[in-house]
Amino acid sequence: MGLLWTDSEALALQSDGDVVIGGFFPLHYVASDPQNSYHSKPQITTCSGFDYRAFRWMMTMAFAVEEINRNLSLLPGVKLGYLIMDSCDHVHTSLQALLSLISHSTTSFNGTKENTTEEIETTQPETATCLSDSPVPAVIGLASSSPTRAVAHTLGPFKIPLVSYFATCTCLSDKNMFPSFLRTVPSDLFQVRGLVQLVTFLGWFWVGTIGTTDDYSQYGIQAFSNQFKQHGGCVAFHLTIPKSPTVTETQEMAKKLQSSTAKVMVVFATEGQLLDLLLELAQRNVSGIQWVASEAWVTAGLLTTQHFHPLLEGTLGFSFPGVRIPGLKEFLLNVRPSSNTGMEFVNMFWEEQFGCKLMFAQDSYEAERPVCTGSEDLNNADSSYINVAQVRISYNVYKAVYAIAHALHSLLKCNSAERICEKHKSFTSEQLLHHLKTVNFTNQFDEKVYFDSNGEPVPLYDIINWQKNSNNEIRFIKVGSYDGSAPLREQLHIVKSNIVWTKGQPQVPVSQCSAPCPPGTRQARRPREPLCCFDCLPCADGEISNQTGSTECTKCPEYYWSDNEKVKCVAGVEEFLSFSDTMGIILVVLTLLGVILTIIITVVFYRFRTTPIVKANNSEISFLLLLSLKLCFLCSLVFIGQPSVWTCRLRQAAFGVSFVLCLSCLLVKTIVVLLAFRASVPGSRTLKLFGPPQQRTLILCTIAPQICLCAGWLVGAPPFPFRNPTYQATTGKIVVECKEPWPPGFYLVLSYIGLLAFICLLLAFLGRKLPDTFNEAKLITFSMLIFLAVWISFIPAYVSSPGKFTVAVEIFAILASSFGLLLCIFLPKCYIILLRPERNVKKGMTGKYPR
Repeated sequence: MGLLWTDSEALALQSDGDVVIGGFFPLHYVASDPQNSYHSKPQITTCSGFDYRAFRWMMTMAFAVEEINRNLSLLPGVKLGYLIMDSCDHVHTSLQALLSLISHSTTSFNGTKENTTEEIETTQPETATCLSDSPVPAVIGLASSSPTRAVAHTLGPFKIPLVSYFATCTCLSDKNMFPSFLRTVPSDLFQVRGLVQLVTFLGWFWVGTIGTTDDYSQYGIQAFSNQFKQHGGCVAFHLTIPKSPTVTETQEMAKKLQSSTAKVMVVFATEGQLLDLLLELAQRNVSGIQWVASEAWVTAGLLTTQHFHPLLEGTLGFSFPGVRIPGLKEFLLNVRPSSNTGMEFVNMFWEEQFGCKLMFAQDSYEAERPVCTGSEDLNNADSSYINVAQVRISYNVYKAVYAIAHALHSLLKCNSAERICEKHKSFTSEQLLHHLKTVNFTNQFDEKVYFDSNGEPVPLYDIINWQKNSNNEIRFIKVGSYDGSAPLREQLHIVKSNIVWTKGQPQVPVSQCSAPCPPGTRQARRPREPLCCFDCLPCADGEISNQTGSTECTKCPEYYWSDNEKVKCVAGVEEFLSFSDTMGIILVVLTLLGVILTIIITVVFYRFRTTPIVKANNSEISFLLLLSLKLCFLCSLVFIGQPSVWTCRLRQAAFGVSFVLCLSCLLVKTIVVLLAFRASVPGSRTLKLFGPPQQRTLILCTIAPQICLCAGWLVGAPPFPFRNPTYQATTGKIVVECKEPWPPGFYLVLSYIGLLAFICLLLAFLGRKLPDTFNEAKLITFSMLIFLAVWISFIPAYVSSPGKFTVAVEIFAILASSFGLLLCIFLPKCYIILLRPERNVKKGMTGKYPR
């Protein structure tokens, strides 16, 4: 059933009174764009889609006016009237209705006209007494924001108050643009904040948004998207429903919804605007979408039919607080159709409700319907019209009527005790607007009604959940609340256990582009995709993440390391060359082997100390050399084990002094060999001048610089134990080592040793031509070549070796050079002493023994 709008014809529901309040309601929710084929003909707009809920809003206004007229304490002696028109939820029809309202009211209240509703029990109306300059000093409406903007912009210059019961767009808060606009519903500014809190509280950060082309939807979606992104959310996609979507457009939108990974849809639209899309989704058997509704459709009975149950069950959204208005249901049930002029809206409702054609109705385009008498029982009707257990928008209409009544009460200086008002006082709409802005009263539901500086009420919302009852009917169940005036952490209250989710499931639905990263990993954003689409990468060594969904890994403190799962920091494993390590055991064994071998050689030399080969070149120097080699072997043990203050100070000093003592002895032996060779020349006194006292003096003189260098180094910048985290990033271990504050000290010690070794090599090389039977200079030459080769290769290996291997390289160099000296110098002598005793004679020393 439809309604035909023209510029010259407009239907209205009206009741006369001393002061007449205008009203606009979207009795039809589908309106075609105006058509004008010829300029001589009027513009025509077709309205269709009867809205039972909007008709209840309309009748609630009539009920509130009648209730005030019966109230002896509010506006005593002043009768309120109303003039209500259909806006068709469209800008063009709303402006047409506004012009018709002015012209209609002017003609109606300058003469007589029949009353519209038989249930109000009035007789033939008498001529109305107009108290105001304007036939309609205040208007209640409208439902949608775009028509409301158009009407408010028109009424603003005339200062005629427009009190909306459902227009929530934040754009209407601009008092420069809309100076006479007020509303009994809070601005979408608060609803958007609440919706963002709601979806983030429930863990939804990947959602789709659906809106229309009107101001309410565009402002709401834009504000939601901006705030949602600030809270870390991502809008997967946005669908804009055209004013009159084609079948192809509707199918494309449905296909987009089906294919999206986002399973939560935030919708700013009215039920009429959503109808085509939801019908297409229902036809496709789409389910599993969690709908989050704005207040525009969260309590829309039009969408609660069984056809939509699989799709819309579990819908969650914000709604205005609901109440049960006493007497409203009885008033609604007493409505009856009539053939009287002005009853067209009631007649339309009756025919739509019962699917019939009234016998006295004048229009004939529904002639194929069965005839009804108008006496049918509304109690048996299943309609949102009589569902008044918890009215919400109707309550906002009710408050708007009472707010205007209280403003008139103040303006007319009514005295409730004496039940009189200045009934004959003339006032302007601007005066009424002033009193309306300052109105402040508490209604019968203990709610304080007033308007703030923007003409808005306290932002209170109920959180509604669509649940099926035992009769398989959708019911709007309150599961929480939102108070926009409360502190931030106290605004949202919700009981998750009371919520039924989409498809009736008990668990909160999951809507995500990527699953939250588990502990031990971090989110890595995908290029050119929203923030909510990411990959999970494991934390690097030494970093952890101990929460699900971490965007960054946290670096462990110094001396701590990440565990295998990268979820907690543990104390770093201290690494040093210990006696229990395999490498440490091998080096200790080699050290002990070297010491034992040196002791054995010492015993052999002591046992055969009187033989020529031992007595040659001063046996005292040989024993001192063996002692120094023992110290060289033993000093390597100081390098093994956990470094301490004393081991760090002792190790390099012991190494430096021991090897200098060893090389000093070799230097003396080399010099003695060379001098002995020269002593064979007749008349030479060289060997006598370099006797044992001189040899001891040379040893002391060569060792003294090393002792002084080590002493100064230890006093000035002594090495100390240090936990080195340098290798922690790659191995996860902390190397405990001896830190040398003055690195040149070690290299000076090493350089002095190298200098002595080079001098020994040079002198021994000069004596390489001695007799083959026993050429100690040749043995010293070989030992020095090995010594220098070991220590030359040691330096790059020492510098490049990591961690405990640095110490191992130095120990290996000490042992290798010590074994080289011991075996090259003493093994040939032991061979002669033990296995070739015949060569251990004085003649054998010069090669003059029998072969």
